[in-house]
Amino acid sequence: MIILEPCFSIIRRMSKLSNNPEVDAYIATFPEKTQVQLQNIRTIIRQVIPQATEVISYKMPAYKLKGVVVYFAGYTNHIGFYPTGTGIAKFQHEFGNYKSSKGAVQFPIEQPLPEDLIQRIVAFKAQEDELKKK
Repeated sequence: MIILEPCFSIIRRMSKLSNNPEVDAYIATFPEKTQVQLQNIRTIIRQVIPQATEVISYKMPAYKLKGVVVYFAGYTNHIGFYPTGTGIAKFQHEFGNYKSSKGAVQFPIEQPLPEDLIQRIVAFKAQEDELKKK
């Protein structure tokens, strides 16, 4: 029994890291260029919060800890990234030429994703989510 306990722990962790088939299916509906960008943003998010559960919420991929931390979605010409109001407000000054609104920012398909910015937004939102637990 003692030997098996670490195995169960690893399996539980791996199940959170494994791809959600619904998210795989969502990404597969887009043209190849868009799929590449969607997979890239997915990877960035999962690197920052590997403990998050990957779900579909509001018909788009979402990453949950206590609550949903961030969402993303594919469109014809851009990737929509949804860190909600606080994530946008905190980083608004770094969006430059990206279109944004109160709860979203758009990253053009034809440009590389701003990985560092996305990582920092996700980390901020994860920390905010953690504080909600307390």
